Amino acid sequence: MADSPSNPARRRFLTGAATAVGAVGVGFAAVPFLSSFQPSAKAEAAGAPVDVNIGKLSPGQMTTVSWRGKPVFLVNRTERMLESLPELNDKVQDPESRVVDQQPSYASNIYRAREENKRYLVVVGICTHLGCAPTYRPEVAPEDLGQDWKGGFFCPCHGSKFDISGRVYKGVPAPTNLEVPQYVYLSEDIIRVGGTEEDAA
Repeated sequence: MADSPSNPARRRFLTGAATAVGAVGVGFAAVPFLSSFQPSAKAEAAGAPVDVNIGKLSPGQMTTVSWRGKPVFLVNRTERMLESLPELNDKVQDPESRVVDQQPSYASNIYRAREENKRYLVVVGICTHLGCAPTYRPEVAPEDLGQDWKGGFFCPCHGSKFDISGRVYKGVPAPTNLEVPQYVYLSEDIIRVGGTEEDAA
């Protein structure tokens, strides 16, 4: 009979169908397992470089972006801010940024920035004392910070002060300057935080 269990054609068909269904089932079961080896989109984003349009920043204005789970401050410094930096060399602990792990080599200067565009400051907004977030204080000689304050960052947790280059003042709890992350200019108006020279090529 055509529908007999001993029919070889039917047996081959049923065996093939069962194999196909089993293979599909194994595929569906394997997808979550294999995808667990891939980093999540959130994890990839946490370490990925961040592009920032600085063309919209007015002189003296700051913006903050998140990179690797840390706040990064970008400041368009005014000429007055830049001119004040040499005056503070004797008041800060590391005026020429010699502590090598606090910035890339191109930012080991009083501006703590790339020489080709020293107007823009890029620093991680985390105090090097206990990890609080400093506040941006661009005003000159405010009553609470004293007559020698020429603008910069003040940590409200324990009173650490940093100038407008993120250089730490002497005699405060923070031991080192604010960290400068790797960054490159992709264009005149776009900075890539976490970017390398290859990105700019």
